Amino acid sequence: MAVYVGMLRLGRLCAGSSGVLGARAALSRSWQEARLQGVRFLREVDRMVSTPIGGLSYVQGCTKKHLNSKTVGQCLETTAQRVPEREALVVLHEDVRLTFAQLKEEVDKAASGLLSIGLCKGDRLGMWGPNSYAWVLMQLATAQAGIILVSVNPAYQAMELEYVLKKVGCKALVFPKQFKTQQYYNVLKQICPEVENAQPGALKSQRLPDLTTVISVDAPLPGTLLLDEVVAAGSTRQHLDQLQYNQQFLSCHDPINIQFTSGTTGSPKGATLSHYNIVNNSNILGERLKLHEKTPEQLRMILPNPLYHCLGSVAGTMMCLMYGATLILASPIFNGKKALEAISRERGTFLYGTPTMFVDILNQPDFSSYDISTMCGGVIAGSPAPPELIRAIINKINMKDLVVAYGTTENSPVTFAHFPEDTVEQKAESVGRIMPHTEARIMNMEAGTLAKLNTPGELCIRGYCVMLGYWGEPQKTEEAVDQDKWYWTGDVATMNEQGFCKIVGRSKDMIIRGGENIYPAELEDFFHTHPKVQEVQVVGVKDDRMGEEICACIRLKDGEETTVEEIKAFCKGKISHFKIPKYIVFVTNYPLTISGKIQKFKLREQMERHLNL
Repeated sequence: MAVYVGMLRLGRLCAGSSGVLGARAALSRSWQEARLQGVRFLREVDRMVSTPIGGLSYVQGCTKKHLNSKTVGQCLETTAQRVPEREALVVLHEDVRLTFAQLKEEVDKAASGLLSIGLCKGDRLGMWGPNSYAWVLMQLATAQAGIILVSVNPAYQAMELEYVLKKVGCKALVFPKQFKTQQYYNVLKQICPEVENAQPGALKSQRLPDLTTVISVDAPLPGTLLLDEVVAAGSTRQHLDQLQYNQQFLSCHDPINIQFTSGTTGSPKGATLSHYNIVNNSNILGERLKLHEKTPEQLRMILPNPLYHCLGSVAGTMMCLMYGATLILASPIFNGKKALEAISRERGTFLYGTPTMFVDILNQPDFSSYDISTMCGGVIAGSPAPPELIRAIINKINMKDLVVAYGTTENSPVTFAHFPEDTVEQKAESVGRIMPHTEARIMNMEAGTLAKLNTPGELCIRGYCVMLGYWGEPQKTEEAVDQDKWYWTGDVATMNEQGFCKIVGRSKDMIIRGGENIYPAELEDFFHTHPKVQEVQVVGVKDDRMGEEICACIRLKDGEETTVEEIKAFCKGKISHFKIPKYIVFVTNYPLTISGKIQKFKLREQMERHLNL
């Protein structure tokens, strides 16, 4: 409880600390000049569009409609009462099909079951696995019970898993036995060998002292509870009554989800989001997509994105829940062919994806054989999208109402998006306009002032959407959220006269590979554990399909020799497959500044020339 209360305080108070970096404090006033003049609003069709004034890069989204103060559980109840017989969830690879009334009943039983096995409000439960019915069930059941869901990347190996579970003090962990080559139970045993001989629900682990409860989704395993047993335990009237009693103590400002992100330091941070964050972000995005104007037949969402990412769990699951839309999971992990099959078979109308996913869908050899006549729109996000790809999606997949969205996990996630009726050119050249109840400014870091329009600077965001904080890390929260509650994104952007935002680069060195965020410092730390490696620098190099690929530039110790194959073999089983560099280049030196700092942008250019990219 102390940690939980501390997180609430962190969310409210961390940005008000006087100990913020001096540079940030110095920048905290100039945005007011634009704001005091008032942001003019232009009525276009039936919407309010805010635009910057005074030639400065500051904009405030429309605040005409009130923000929503319901919890996730209350939102599910509202929708289940409004459209009980409408399809809520379809999981094609598991042959699951539930109406909203059925989903609500299962969620109540699962939430009740989690409480019945000893989990309490504020406890952390890790969900570790690919997209599945169990993932959606746990997302909603934890929220219903006041338990905090920790989204664990399904590709995590033992070292990465141990880090995140210890970081946030996970009391419970839920996973399937296996997916493809990833044997979840065996990976857990590497860091928690005690599980094999443990009484289910009473685990005592030396390396994971907080972990007491391990829940298997689909197979009886030593030391684990079976998910079906947990749900069954929650079906009794006594436990359901206890759940209902607990509901009155939940607040929309309670933390509900921890999603791991990272920074230039390389150590992942647990961005902590509340009901208020994700209920409102999903609601506002749905309004931007005009879901309130759609018929039930037009509300069939195909989601290939992973649920452990904010786009999947918020813009996917939560937005469908808010608008009574049908969420259709096409496959456990992204598969272009399965996505097309789902559109055709389920009469899909909206499709989500990263640029890489859309490229793969468009490049399916039998693309023209699928019936995509019901398609009308969707969301593309996760990494920069080339203009020609935007045009191809709109024209070839019939997605005239496509919106490009931009955001960060720390912002719940979406802060900029297009309106469906924006022109193809506007969608191809920007990430859209500011979302309601959100402020954005672009800061000229050298001058310490608001940037002029069409001038690059660091993008900052403020509003309801800013996270409560990084779990247990007030210092890092303070570095990201300044004393005036602006979140500094680390992205370099420009804003034009109409308020359209364009992301032009990153002040941080993060690599975005097919929508997956990869942090060079984390990989550099890992490669330094190799006995033959003296020094390593990791950069992103351009790639037509993935956007960026990882290139590790390795300087070996004097007298040592190794091969690309040996380095890649060293990675396997120790880091996630998507973090293993495509390119390994052995170098003898790095481009340096006069003061001796490595110039990563020059190194990236050198590698792209060396690799003929």
